[in-house]
Amino acid sequence: MESVTVETGDGVKLRTRLFKPAADLAGNVAIVLVHPYTVLGGFQGLLRGIAAGLAEKGYPAVTFDMRGAGKSSGRPSLTGFTEIQDVIAVCNWVSRTLSPDGIVLVGSSAGAPIAGSAVNKIDQVVGYVSLGYPFGLMASILFGRHHDAILRSTTPKIFVMGTKDGFTSVKQLQNKLKSAAGRVETHLMEGVGHFQMEGPDYDAQMVDLISTFVRSLQVK
Repeated sequence: MESVTVETGDGVKLRTRLFKPAADLAGNVAIVLVHPYTVLGGFQGLLRGIAAGLAEKGYPAVTFDMRGAGKSSGRPSLTGFTEIQDVIAVCNWVSRTLSPDGIVLVGSSAGAPIAGSAVNKIDQVVGYVSLGYPFGLMASILFGRHHDAILRSTTPKIFVMGTKDGFTSVKQLQNKLKSAAGRVETHLMEGVGHFQMEGPDYDAQMVDLISTFVRSLQVK
């Protein structure tokens, strides 16, 4: 694992970690992971297990603390809109440093709408993975303005959610995805809650789901 600092366009310094694979992967796809809501204590360490697992499968994986989280500078926003700049800056750094054939963005919880809003702003992004997107009515007060960006994007995407997610019901997820453009997949974790799915007990399953999705993209 290698730690670096990435600077955003508005001068925020982001603590970033690169998990290097032991062996090269033929597709050369990098995976950038966006952590849960900073305001509620989200930071990149929550995604360390998934990033390490992806590196073991041959994918360079990158986590980072968004502004105001961990050792990054700046202040977090309530709605996650300024954090879109953080995702763009890290992806640009990944493109310059690793020169991958493509980047897959993975967003966890509140990181899912933030990553989703960044997808069409980054040319190198070839796929999007949502882990527990907060589509529900209460969560939409904060993150509702992010929805259209990922739903209108034609970038291939998969939405992973527990059937007992306290922020979004299965019906709400299905209704939202009816209007989604392009290739859209869902994977429901039976009986699993929102924060339960974020825990380390499910890291291996998340790694398998993400790596299977990335392989299906056939990036060359």
